[in-house]
Amino acid sequence: MRTFALAILFMLGAGVHAEGGADYLPVPAGSFTSALNFDGARTPVQLDGFTMRSTPVTVRDYLAFVQTHPEWRRDRVPALYAGSGYLASWATPANPGPAIDPQRPATEVSWFAARAYCAGENAQLPTWYQWEYAAAADTTRADARSDAAWDIQIQQTLLARTGRPPGAVGQDAADLHGLHDMNALVWEWVDDYAAMFVNADARNPGQTNLLKLCGGAALAFGNRDAYPLIMRVAALSAMTPVGAAGSIGFRCVRPITPGDTP
Repeated sequence: MRTFALAILFMLGAGVHAEGGADYLPVPAGSFTSALNFDGARTPVQLDGFTMRSTPVTVRDYLAFVQTHPEWRRDRVPALYAGSGYLASWATPANPGPAIDPQRPATEVSWFAARAYCAGENAQLPTWYQWEYAAAADTTRADARSDAAWDIQIQQTLLARTGRPPGAVGQDAADLHGLHDMNALVWEWVDDYAAMFVNADARNPGQTNLLKLCGGAALAFGNRDAYPLIMRVAALSAMTPVGAAGSIGFRCVRPITPGDTP
């Protein structure tokens, strides 16, 4: 708890960073039953409306953040908030270099760093329920999860991208809410990801048994056919707050305001 409290104080000192054209789109309020089996129960959750970034935060976005908040450069950020994998593929601490497409999702970012970035946009990381609720939509339906063909399409896209760097954001068709890349470009940090730990051993140092981890993740699901979500929970459950991975990015959310039209 002390670590998290220190982290919050550190983030609050980050100030407000320019949004750079960030596009927050409204997701309306609604009742939603998560695929996750929290506390052995699957009961509908009533979610308030919120606005969400239409794409994951990009390398270009995160570079602007690092430039205006140099305390988040990889050579300056305290080890308490980011480990050795933080922005490890960037050419220098202050520049990703020409080999990295600036329109790719910003990955290799710790949970602490993602929270700090969102705070700079007067936003926060989505909760798991918010993310899962938004990600349930396809191009015409608010909840397409019962459509086996849709689920298979997501699985095929995931398999095709396995082992490859993520492509540029916004290349897929927007969903019903106008959001892109919700299901198959990168895994994404959520604010309460620690509540999704699938078993006590999921984050042991040196744990590399992916099949064991995925199997544990499946046990947390009421719907064990939701393979893409199981993979996502397994990936997040393997992380620590200071950890970073090339497959994990993030996006931010804000509350609905009077000027937003769901």
